[in-house]
Amino acid sequence: MSEFIANIQYWQWWVLAIIFLTLEIFAPGAVFIWFSASAAIMGVILLLVPDLIWQWQIAIFGALSLLTIIAWRQYRKKVPEKTSHPTLNKRGEELIGRTFTLDEAIVNNYGKIRVDDTMWKIKGEDCEIGQKIKVTSLNGTVLNVEQV
Repeated sequence: MSEFIANIQYWQWWVLAIIFLTLEIFAPGAVFIWFSASAAIMGVILLLVPDLIWQWQIAIFGALSLLTIIAWRQYRKKVPEKTSHPTLNKRGEELIGRTFTLDEAIVNNYGKIRVDDTMWKIKGEDCEIGQKIKVTSLNGTVLNVEQV
C-alpha cells in the first residue's frame, strides 16, 4: 500500500476528481465540487512536476481545497445569487409596502393584523379599527406600520 501512495500519478488525481464530482451529485449543497476542482488542479500540477513527493501532493491538495472553499464563500458574499423571488422564505419582507385595514386597534403603539391565515404583531401610531395602514419595515417578527 505504501508503494501505491508513493507512486501517485497525475491521472489518479483526475480519477479522484471524477469521484468527488460524482459524490457532488448526491450530496446537498456545493461541497465536493471544490474537492473535485482541487484534485483536478493537483493532477495538472503533478503532470507539470512529476517528481513531487506524495506528502507534498497531499499538502497541496489540502491547501487547494481550503482555498477554493474560502474563495467561493467570499465570492458568494460579494455577489449574492439573483433570484426571481428574493423574498421567498422571508414572509415579513414580502409584506413591506402592502396596505391593510385594521381589524384590531393599535393601542400603546402595538397591535395585530391578520394577513391571510397569520396574525402579525404591528408597531405604529395608535389607530382605530377600520383605519388603513401601510407596512413600512420589519423588525424581527414585528411589522412597523404607518397610517395611510
